Amino acid sequence: MKNALGKMMFGAAMSLIIGACSLASTATGEVPLMTTDELKSRLDKPDTIILDVRAGSDWTSSDQKISGADRGDPKEFSKWSNIYPKKDTIVLYCA
Repeated sequence: MKNALGKMMFGAAMSLIIGACSLASTATGEVPLMTTDELKSRLDKPDTIILDVRAGSDWTSSDQKISGADRGDPKEFSKWSNIYPKKDTIVLYCA
């Protein structure tokens, strides 16, 4: 179980995009990345929102999901992108 979680966390970190304040880019147009260790340290923090944005079939067929992550269908971005507090750290992953 730990090995599977470790692989998932590594994969998630490799494709992570995080947005603080909103799901939009920063003022410079760049979106900061997060390492596996940074994500692990934030997993239990109430001001961190983790969104699994994998395509529908990838998400449903996967047995590896980050516990506590919300699902955000990338095809319906406009429906869920504004419901999260702008002050929180929002982590999007698609691994």
